[in-house]
Amino acid sequence: MRLTDAVVYRLRKIMAERNITPYYFHVNGGIAKSSISQLFNGKQEKVTLDFLYQFTSTLSMSLCEFFNDPIFDEVTD
Repeated sequence: MRLTDAVVYRLRKIMAERNITPYYFHVNGGIAKSSISQLFNGKQEKVTLDFLYQFTSTLSMSLCEFFNDPIFDEVTD
């Protein structure tokens, strides 16, 4: 599994748990709607740490908490 796919999987899992939509990241985190759309629609090849930090900060979550999920054991590239 690609790292980007694992990140999207993890974000979607958290979003489902908290009952939030991708638009939440735009409204509460100031992340561009186009960036959010590209990530969730598989059009973004790589995720930078800064970009990921924007998402986790919006969720009031540390990077350590975010990556503490078995899905990241499946990352091969």
